[in-house]
Amino acid sequence: MDQRVPQVAGFARWPHAGSPKAEGRALRERVPRASHALLGPADGRPGAVESVEASSAGRIAELVPLRVGRMAASPFAFLRGSAGLMAADLVGTPVTGIGAQICGDAHAANFGLYGDARGGLVIDINDFDETAHGPWEWDLKRLAASLVLAGREAGAGEDVCRRAAFDAVGAYRHTMRLLARLPVLEAWNAIADEELVAHADARDLIGTLRQVSAKARKNTSAKFAARATEAAPGGGRRFTDARPVLRRVPDAEAAAVAGSLEGYLATVAEDRLPLLARYAVHDVAFRVVGTGSVGTRSYVVLLLDHLEEPLVLQVKEVRASALEPYLAKAGFDVPVVEHEGRRVVLGQKRMQVVSDILLGWATIDGRPFQVRQFRNRKGSVDPAALEAGLMDEYARMTGALLARAHAHSADPRLIAAYCGKSEELDEAVASFAGAYADRTEADHTELAAAVRSGRIPAELGI
Repeated sequence: MDQRVPQVAGFARWPHAGSPKAEGRALRERVPRASHALLGPADGRPGAVESVEASSAGRIAELVPLRVGRMAASPFAFLRGSAGLMAADLVGTPVTGIGAQICGDAHAANFGLYGDARGGLVIDINDFDETAHGPWEWDLKRLAASLVLAGREAGAGEDVCRRAAFDAVGAYRHTMRLLARLPVLEAWNAIADEELVAHADARDLIGTLRQVSAKARKNTSAKFAARATEAAPGGGRRFTDARPVLRRVPDAEAAAVAGSLEGYLATVAEDRLPLLARYAVHDVAFRVVGTGSVGTRSYVVLLLDHLEEPLVLQVKEVRASALEPYLAKAGFDVPVVEHEGRRVVLGQKRMQVVSDILLGWATIDGRPFQVRQFRNRKGSVDPAALEAGLMDEYARMTGALLARAHAHSADPRLIAAYCGKSEELDEAVASFAGAYADRTEADHTELAAAVRSGRIPAELGI
């Protein structure tokens, strides 16, 4: 380096200090890879009903039974709604101390297709309500456990379920090793979507992905608006009631949501503002979403251009990450969050290769919200409905996607060196996944019994 050029904050130092490869290998002595098979004791952890009740605090009371009913549908559904409970369990397991921007809820159904700015489809991890800087292995273990539960729900044998978890970890490890060998810019953009199937050795999954892609291309604002709106008396269109999922809101509530979009515009990339300026806000409705998110405030906003072609935005309440109480216990700093919507948006952008071009955040009556396109050609594979022969291929694909996402914020050389060439980590996490799936089934049984006894209200089958 020319001595005239000073070290610049925010950039790497030269010469590079230390060796990530050596550091990653040394970590194996302190945290053996085989130790990741361990599942901490169940003593002292919150019970399933206690956990669901605690996580329901602050939600819209009339919707909480719907959330409970959805979680009671199956053990896999229970896992999807209990990221906080799993974090409480994970904090008692071995942690390497290597941090990354993690999804926080990287279960097998949180990967899917969505549209890019040019009308194409990309595939990536796609749910970020819980995102935070934390232990990379927490995402990997949640993915592996979810694959076992999804496989069991699909009727796959236990060997198939374990193999799926094993292969997900193997794909994560192989992908991280590949990224570690590449120049930084190449690694950042590596494994484009068209290469993903070959990279993950998931060719038999191509037919399923094509079917999902065909449906995703039709899953647009225009299609939703055609079904969910009607002509308004003063011109334009308005939402129609379709309870319990979609309902119109009082004028004051609609005005508060619409008014928040002015603040939202300040969070969107400036080059997108001329695009949004060509749309007029026509109506607002409340729409119930998800499993874990049921009971939070979530709105759809109808925008129309000069031809009355619709664009629908989702304005979704964001609560503090369910992982937050456990990150410090795992040895990670927990920064003060300026705005929970901002946390979600920045976390998403840090993990995805391509993100929604209209991502932003807003505040309504003092509550934080994220804003994004609704029905942006989204599609997903239902892992609980896959044929047994496709489970391990789907697992390899999701494992590769998770590694790609983590490598944007963590040095892949460090994680790759820790993971190594052997299958020791694969075996350990697969064992953990089976044990955690058993624990989740016990949790689900407890919740289902509480629902049957009337201890906790639930709306089933909605």
